[in-house]
Amino acid sequence: MQNSFHERLSSGEFLLGTIISLGSPEVVELLAARGFDWLFIDMEHGALDYSTAQRMIMAAGDQSACVLRVPNNDEVWIKKALDLGPAGIIIPQMRTKDDAENAVRYSKFPPDGERSVGIARAHGYGMDFTDYIQRANQEMSLILQVEHIQAVENIDSILQVEGFDALLVGPYDLSGSMGIIGQVDDPKVKNAIAKVQARCQEAQIPLGIFAANIETARVYIKSGFKLLAVGMDMMLLGGAAVEVVNALRDKRG
Repeated sequence: MQNSFHERLSSGEFLLGTIISLGSPEVVELLAARGFDWLFIDMEHGALDYSTAQRMIMAAGDQSACVLRVPNNDEVWIKKALDLGPAGIIIPQMRTKDDAENAVRYSKFPPDGERSVGIARAHGYGMDFTDYIQRANQEMSLILQVEHIQAVENIDSILQVEGFDALLVGPYDLSGSMGIIGQVDDPKVKNAIAKVQARCQEAQIPLGIFAANIETARVYIKSGFKLLAVGMDMMLLGGAAVEVVNALRDKRG
């Protein structure tokens, strides 16, 4: 298990990552070698199956921690994702204390939760089974997403739940839940994010956020965010392609 990510997250270290949605182990291998602390592998919106996600984690090796976002707060999705052996999981669309409690229950082995036991990559295909189940509850990072205005309104009760390791703000879905989708710089969205940030600081809970670009990321870093997912594989590839085409379009002989 990649427990260094959990230790670094818990200590408040700055951790830089990006989102991976293309089902390519080669892309993961390339980006892991470029210095990202963590890779946000997206099974919610990306066209990824379990087998592909597992190979993506394997491609990263020890160079970058892989954290899987499951499609929803569902027991089956969560246990199957954890069995792949990621450094952690991200669960989207937290809205209430009950949502957070269910996420913890599905993610933890008894007595802390109700995660079922099965032989898979996470357990060394059975070879490290006993050691894994003794360590998993403490070393697997559980990250809950705050991306709906209801979660902002319920942030105090969500933070009362024990067993998760960090919150991650999704500004775009948050803006959508407020009726101003995509307007992440709107003062109402900024105020909602600031409320979550203030409450997390008071509770000493690590807080992360998605930034679409470097400029936005710098603003978030300056305001104190430590866990960042900046851009995504498709945006990085597309942006580099546009840069080349625009630079050379008028220079073709």
